Amino acid sequence: MQHMLKIDIPKLKRPISYTDSLLLTGSCFTEHISERLAQHKFRVLSNPNGILFNPLSVADSLNSYVAGKQYTPDELFYLNELWNSWDHHTRFSDVDQAAALSTINTSQQQASAFIKTANHLLITLGSAFQYYHIAGGHPVANNHRAPGQWFEKRLLQIALITDRLSETIARILAVNADIQIIFTISPVRHIRDGVVENNRSKARLIEAVHELCARFPATCAYFPAYELLIDILRDHRYYDIDMVHPNFAATSYVWERFTESCIEVTSQELMKHMANIQTAYRHRPRFPQTNAHATFRENYLKKCQELQQQYPLLDLSAEIAYFSAII
Repeated sequence: MQHMLKIDIPKLKRPISYTDSLLLTGSCFTEHISERLAQHKFRVLSNPNGILFNPLSVADSLNSYVAGKQYTPDELFYLNELWNSWDHHTRFSDVDQAAALSTINTSQQQASAFIKTANHLLITLGSAFQYYHIAGGHPVANNHRAPGQWFEKRLLQIALITDRLSETIARILAVNADIQIIFTISPVRHIRDGVVENNRSKARLIEAVHELCARFPATCAYFPAYELLIDILRDHRYYDIDMVHPNFAATSYVWERFTESCIEVTSQELMKHMANIQTAYRHRPRFPQTNAHATFRENYLKKCQELQQQYPLLDLSAEIAYFSAII
């Protein structure tokens, strides 16, 4: 008996390898993918502006990296005892204006350098609803718990989403002609917008992304993270207690399918070694003074050193230091 639908996910034309670098940006689902890539020791830069949900904020942030934008003090605002940026997540906010500005501009510099050499760009869009700051007349990426009457909420048109992201892709290609862009739609439900409204929002994102893939067939591809949750798993047991966010089982399944379709076979083999080492690295024994654990540490130190020598691009310095320090 078949218990779930089958879905054929095309392989990337240029699959991801350990020699590649990946820039990831977008919704909180981006964080799940980037964390797993980082755990497997891929070279990643994740969400230089923090979590971004809507396409205009994603486009503006990517444009700022290409342009090498640096923020000035007058672009920050003071609210709830913190200095904030309308373009950045709250993790960039600070009680000190200079500290907030320094954190933002350091991230900007890193992203500006990274996007010019990155092999892959993964963009995860979460919502087609955009908030506009009424007084400033501009879209915002995060409202920083400001009063609701400060904003106007709009459901973006498909043409606007497509055109803005098309302009951004063209700018990126002007500085990095060989980059490959992978689009995904976040399966996280934005229930605060309403169930019907959330579905309208996701539908617009899906249509816009497929139009972008048609416009830039040599550059853009689509990975169906949204469909894997909604149409394949399609069960509330794959969501967290809030019935909004995918749980560990769901994100693990999506990660497996992402690995199959987006990562080259040779790298998949190396990933198995990385997963094994990470399990050992995170293990905290009850009786570290035993001979058995000493042997365990020595074996994994040897594995790390051998892999580091065989694959110089890997960064196993933290693991090697850990296994060395406790021997």
